[in-house]
Amino acid sequence: MEAPRIRRITALDLAVKPWDWPFAHERRAEIDAHFAARQRAKPELWNGRVLLARNPRFAETHFAADYFETDFASFLAWRDWGFPDKEVFNCPGMGALRASDGAILLGEMGGHTANAGRVYFAAGTPDLNDVRDGRVDISGSVARETEEEMGLTAADYRASPDWHSIDTGPLVALVRMLQSDLSGEALRAKVEANLARQSQPEFAAIHLVRRRGDMTEAMPRFVTAWLEMQLPD
Repeated sequence: MEAPRIRRITALDLAVKPWDWPFAHERRAEIDAHFAARQRAKPELWNGRVLLARNPRFAETHFAADYFETDFASFLAWRDWGFPDKEVFNCPGMGALRASDGAILLGEMGGHTANAGRVYFAAGTPDLNDVRDGRVDISGSVARETEEEMGLTAADYRASPDWHSIDTGPLVALVRMLQSDLSGEALRAKVEANLARQSQPEFAAIHLVRRRGDMTEAMPRFVTAWLEMQLPD
């Protein structure tokens, strides 16, 4: 991946357009074999439909892209094989949950997931549930993922009106700050209590980050790049 480029975004235009992904057709047999092997190791993996993106357009604080539908197996192979199609990128929405004392909450992905052990914001590759009137409702996607992964609803935080895009080439993460009135410890306790009620939570642990020294190698570079903008040394 390229070094992260971070931009403040005030307006989004995320259209969904029909497109047949040549990579998914031309390497179908390899993709299916790869997914079958991954699924044998992690039976919980499911080959559902997801939305990837192409044609990124930045104009000052505006960002536009064209999303298209594909299967998770093709996305996973493309990712695992080092992003061989450079015209395509993953463009998820992410909720960066900040406590009243400035701590930022992140989750460690559970062992049954495709990203086991990695530490992320609440996030997910958009899917068909996020489409509204031919466009990706990325705000709704962030709210949905935050509720599914942390058990928090919109009543638990205030969502920033602006975003940050973190562009690494094959990934353009759209990060939105979610401000809580709880302290870091209280917020972590609430999320952990929510996870304890789930039969198979996506997050296996919750991490509080208060300063750059709290960052770990389990956090992808695009995550730490954004954290470096927010945290003291």
